[in-house]
Amino acid sequence: MLNLKGRSLMTLLDFSPREIQYLLDLSRDLKRAKYAGNEKKILKGKNIALLFQKTSTRTRCAFEVAAFDQGAHVTYIGADGSQMGIKESIADTARVLGRMYDAIQFRCFKHEDVLELDKYAGVPVFNGLSDKFHPTQMIADLMTVIEEFGTLKGIKLVFCGDARNNVANSLMVACAKMGMHFVAAAPKHLWPEEDLIKKCKQVASGTGAQLEFEEDILKATKEAHVIYTDIWVSMGEPDSVWTERVKLLSPYQVTSKVMKNAHKDAIFLHCLPSYHDLKTEIGQKIYEKFGLKEMEVTDEVFESKKSKVFEEAENRLHSIKAIMVAMIGL
Repeated sequence: MLNLKGRSLMTLLDFSPREIQYLLDLSRDLKRAKYAGNEKKILKGKNIALLFQKTSTRTRCAFEVAAFDQGAHVTYIGADGSQMGIKESIADTARVLGRMYDAIQFRCFKHEDVLELDKYAGVPVFNGLSDKFHPTQMIADLMTVIEEFGTLKGIKLVFCGDARNNVANSLMVACAKMGMHFVAAAPKHLWPEEDLIKKCKQVASGTGAQLEFEEDILKATKEAHVIYTDIWVSMGEPDSVWTERVKLLSPYQVTSKVMKNAHKDAIFLHCLPSYHDLKTEIGQKIYEKFGLKEMEVTDEVFESKKSKVFEEAENRLHSIKAIMVAMIGL
């Protein structure tokens, strides 16, 4: 058994394929134990701080339920729940929380902030999302792919949309680490940054992974096993970004045509939330401004049998539980 105790999770670049596979195996073991009703409370007596600069549904709930299932206690600290960045620096906040908690989850705007928190905390820190990476999401995503296909090797995953965002960056890293075939389907200037591509290509040279970057969505998605997308504008970006982003990314909307172009057994994944209908406040605003009833994915695809987004969302719970058990429990 690998020993990951005391480790932090900033990005999967810091973990070997074997360590990632261990987290995936542990995630599946813990999921089976929860369903069987014989889960052991390995985190009993542990205290975990959940620090959020950005609001969250899945990340917060997954950490809270995972901790409760494992016998740990959590403290949720929202954007207005601490003095961090206002009256107290990140370094000072880290040193205070690190003396009270066994681990800290931090969902932040700037990746540099979670790195600084980790530098000074003295306890494991989990990156719940930053502008660069979303590593906890990746364990859930890879877990979902394994549940569908039984393997990661040889699986072709295509990300459609803004391929320089935190989710696309993380997917490229995950695929490179696990010997998968990653394709970014996006306008050329929205491909991942060259420095990250270079790092991932170095990883891929040792794992057999393939990395491709394509502007034509139909060329990109041909015979793909996994079609993945994300919202076109990230949290925290100004409304003024919408006009440009809608124009740029409309050709990369995941439609039935795209899914039919993929492998016959292809699945659709999305980290959520998704603007696939008009049942949200933002969805209504988009419709009023641009006349679009759907954005990054059509409702037909989102609600289809090929869509595994809610299995993927549930797997956030099991994968986050595995991360905490491995890094502060075992």
